[in-house]
Amino acid sequence: MARLFVRLLFAAFPILLFSACGRLPPPQESGSIIVAIRSGPSSYQDETGSGGASGFEKDMVDAFAQSLGLKVTYLVAGDQEELRDLLRQGKAHFAADAWIDDKGEFEFTTPLRESKQIVVGHADDLALREPPPDLAGTTVQATVGSPQATILAGMAGTPPKFSLTLRHHTAEFDLLQDVADKKTQFASTDMLQYNLALHFLPDLEIALELPGKIGFGWAFVPQDKVLRQKADDFLASARKDGTLARFHDRYFGHIARLKSQDIAEFLQEIQSTLPRYRQEFRNAQASSGIDWRLLAAIAYQESKWDPVATSPTGVRGMMMLTEDTADRLGVNNRLDPKQSIHAGAKYVATLRDQLPDEVREPDRTWLALAAYNLGMGHLNGARQFAVGMKRDPNAWYEMKSVLPLLARPEYYQRLKSGRARGGEAVILVENIRTYYGILVRQEPAAFPMFSMQ
Repeated sequence: MARLFVRLLFAAFPILLFSACGRLPPPQESGSIIVAIRSGPSSYQDETGSGGASGFEKDMVDAFAQSLGLKVTYLVAGDQEELRDLLRQGKAHFAADAWIDDKGEFEFTTPLRESKQIVVGHADDLALREPPPDLAGTTVQATVGSPQATILAGMAGTPPKFSLTLRHHTAEFDLLQDVADKKTQFASTDMLQYNLALHFLPDLEIALELPGKIGFGWAFVPQDKVLRQKADDFLASARKDGTLARFHDRYFGHIARLKSQDIAEFLQEIQSTLPRYRQEFRNAQASSGIDWRLLAAIAYQESKWDPVATSPTGVRGMMMLTEDTADRLGVNNRLDPKQSIHAGAKYVATLRDQLPDEVREPDRTWLALAAYNLGMGHLNGARQFAVGMKRDPNAWYEMKSVLPLLARPEYYQRLKSGRARGGEAVILVENIRTYYGILVRQEPAAFPMFSMQ
């Protein structure tokens, strides 16, 4: 009996030691992987009522977990320091969207993305300053543990030339919101976060570019070499097969197309014009199954929410329907906003349903919107060209480089439908993606709809 007790004690010893160290059991044992991730538009956003959480980093982690046959649990952190704390405390197997440093505390995968570091101010305040930008006598906010905080601390000097305020457990977007609201003079961030924020805060402007680029990858404690190697292998494969590029395009491919004045105008129209038509867009969602905010984004791109808009080519109304399309959809007055909105929603839903089953969301919707502009005949022709070019006809990331070819004679002469301005269709879809993203943040969902993730 004593020997049996000793054997059982020694068998349990690794488990006891493991628990004492505060580390999680390997994910293969539990069938689940726990990942710390930053809150924000570049990594993880919980859009209740819109298909759940989404984000570039989340999609990449989901794909990694799927490749291992594991489920994922996310622990959402406000900033880089909180992200690292979750890893230090053994609460996560790894941390996604972590700043890659050389301090030796963690081991990192190769970068998933790289970005410049900047200091951002309010456009009104910067207009009053003499170039080059000077931070002397000002206040600059940074998040604890961010790479910008380290650089700015060195720039401030002793005694400090400017005041550096470090914020704990705060998303970078909240720092930028404070600048836009003139609650603070400057905030530090990276170029990607700035470009994303411009969609909601168009009064921001770059005040100063900090030296060097920063990389963001997945961080592991040094003991987890096996899991880190699997992550590196997965990322290498994702780069090779285009998964990384497709996810990057899904979230960031459209962000720099609109100018800040376009965004500012759109935000103003959300307040002044959208309330008149909001309920009709919501009603159209009920009949079509398409998020009312996407329908509103389409209408804004088409007509700037002008019910009597008319183009030189004869398309008219809020959703800019052709006469033939309106007739097919039973519209007797294209300038009636109710008829136009409902017909446009039905048309988009019909185009989406006509695509093959293998086209997945959100690509299915973006391709349907391209067909809304070009017609399904032209889109199908472009998809055939994509196959011949060994590109994926089911992926918007691939198709947006194929569609402009429809304006070139060596391509459109092979189509029954003839020439098309495919480049304009790409711009239309990319702008709609931007407007839709803004509306998702500004306006609540009406009720659950199809998932575009």
